[in-house]
Amino acid sequence: MSRIGRLPISVPDAVQVQIQGQHVTVKGPKGTLSLAAHAAVQVQMEDRRIVCRRSSDEKFHKALHGLTRSLIRNMVDGVVKGFERRLELVGVGYRASLLGAKNLNLALGYSHPIVYPIPEGIKIEVKDQTQVLVSGIDKQLVGAVAAKIRSFRPPEPYKGKGVKYAEERIRRKAGKTGAK
Repeated sequence: MSRIGRLPISVPDAVQVQIQGQHVTVKGPKGTLSLAAHAAVQVQMEDRRIVCRRSSDEKFHKALHGLTRSLIRNMVDGVVKGFERRLELVGVGYRASLLGAKNLNLALGYSHPIVYPIPEGIKIEVKDQTQVLVSGIDKQLVGAVAAKIRSFRPPEPYKGKGVKYAEERIRRKAGKTGAK
């Protein structure tokens, strides 16, 4: 069996789980998430624990087994605690601000500001002009939004300027040496 897939997921008291066929819905204090599981993986509730079982030992089914379990685990964690990614803007004149509650305004050294519409289910906070916090209950969406914001100006290896994750370390390169 899959080492990850065979582990049961314990469900906290504040969370309600509904399983109807292959459709799993998780409802908690922060919101509701749902997942349509693949037909090769059966999801069942047993004593406040969610158990995933696969139909065969095919390589593809083994991969789906662990994936489904991880996705359901992330849903349970998301509706209880939520997820967040921190971004830092490094560079002279690089700054972020919120335009209302629906748009993120980024000045990243281009000739124009970048206005990013905030997707539904995501909350973005600008701590100061160079610190952006992306949070929400869907881990996949939080990561995708943070990656999209980072993609507007990824950090470059010479001066380290750009948008980077707070925990990211930029591998620096030596610049050109002057000829004598």
